Amino acid sequence: MLFMSEFWERFAFYGIRWALVLYIVAQFHGGSPTGQSDANLTYGSYLALVYAWGIIGGYIADKIIGYQRSILTGAVFMAAGLFMISLPDPALFKFGLATIICGNGMFKPIISTLVGKLYAVGDERRDSGFTIFYMGINSGAFVAPLLTGWLASSVFGSNTTPAYKWVFIAAGIGMLISLVWFYIGRAQLKGIGAAAPGTEGSRRVFLVMLGTLVMIPVVYLLLAVGGKNLQYVLSALFVVLIVLLMAEGIREGKVARDRVIAMLIIFTFNILFWMFFEQAGSSFTFLADEIVNRNLGGFVFPTAWFQSVNSLAIITLAPVMAWIWIWMAKRSANPSIPRKFGLGLLFNGLAFLLLMFALSKLVAADGTIPFWTLVAVYVIQSVGELCLSPIGLSMVTKLAPVRLVGLAMGGWFVSVGIGNNLSGIFASVVSGTGGMTTGSALSGYTFGFWALIAAGLVLFVGAPLVNKLMHGVK
Repeated sequence: MLFMSEFWERFAFYGIRWALVLYIVAQFHGGSPTGQSDANLTYGSYLALVYAWGIIGGYIADKIIGYQRSILTGAVFMAAGLFMISLPDPALFKFGLATIICGNGMFKPIISTLVGKLYAVGDERRDSGFTIFYMGINSGAFVAPLLTGWLASSVFGSNTTPAYKWVFIAAGIGMLISLVWFYIGRAQLKGIGAAAPGTEGSRRVFLVMLGTLVMIPVVYLLLAVGGKNLQYVLSALFVVLIVLLMAEGIREGKVARDRVIAMLIIFTFNILFWMFFEQAGSSFTFLADEIVNRNLGGFVFPTAWFQSVNSLAIITLAPVMAWIWIWMAKRSANPSIPRKFGLGLLFNGLAFLLLMFALSKLVAADGTIPFWTLVAVYVIQSVGELCLSPIGLSMVTKLAPVRLVGLAMGGWFVSVGIGNNLSGIFASVVSGTGGMTTGSALSGYTFGFWALIAAGLVLFVGAPLVNKLMHGVK
């Protein structure tokens, strides 16, 4: 039941991912390439706040209305926001994004936590349960761009003038399906994630909905200022989290302090990884739309469909990577946590190296690069993601001070949020003031390559020091 609830939520989320920056340029900048910078900044700010708002959503679920009602409430706001962005008004568009952000905070991190609550601590089925759920995430993410891209380019529009409105409407319908599916199916949970005794009444839900309506304009303002200004806000929040975690680590003793330091080092490299990985929904989208040759023997490959490559690669490669780690572990060669993070950065860097090669050596007379290069970039990045992302949350639960695991988890999501906001800032630089060109893309992606390779090598070489700070945590 949770698999399908998450499938449709991810369908909604990834269904609009490919279209956001293209829609902003087409609808609010008259199709002018000069609007790419603004679109990239808005996209980065949107993703950053989606992750950061999970902290507030977690508090609402834990302390106020429980997990089940948090998911239902979040789904209502997400669906409303998705339908709002289908209306062609710039202010309403950002209010719609703000509504999605507030709803997502009460849904996405909470339903993942609910999966864990289905199993006792020592239940051997736990990992299998999460594997099934993880397939739901990637299945929804795989199907969504294919369907919404087809609706926009073939059913209601064309390759030259996609009907983005129907992308957002389809996503809104997907979110409604998720809402209804969970509402009907939650009886199977047998009370798991239900409101705590004494908090069952509807009054608390009403207050949460009222509070969310009050917070939506605040999120709208954060989206409006966006870019560097939002970065100051997120950085300040991150500093506060660092101080609180360090203070608790010092209070608990040397081992706890060192583990907090190790965790914060990993957080820093995590920011860098997501800064460049999340070009997928911003600068890579403009690259696919304008510079990649999508003509495959008369069939024009839709820009949206590139977004499905990552999910397909994850579904295909995840079992292979899991087998590799087990094979290496049997030979006492399984990389440590920091080395796996380092590998994630290095593979991400190799993807940018391929782009550098394509943009400097494979540019055709018409200014395009081969189709296969961008597909390969997504696959290589997916390998990097599999080295890094699956172990991140597990690492936090092992290294965080016992009393502040929830806060540390919030720190993880804030680090991802900061990386996503920086991805928008970086993408705006890649596009420049006049829109993306092969020259601007080559310059920006060259910087990305060197930054990732340098960071990956530093972490890979410095892994023994980080391992020492972890005091035996594997």
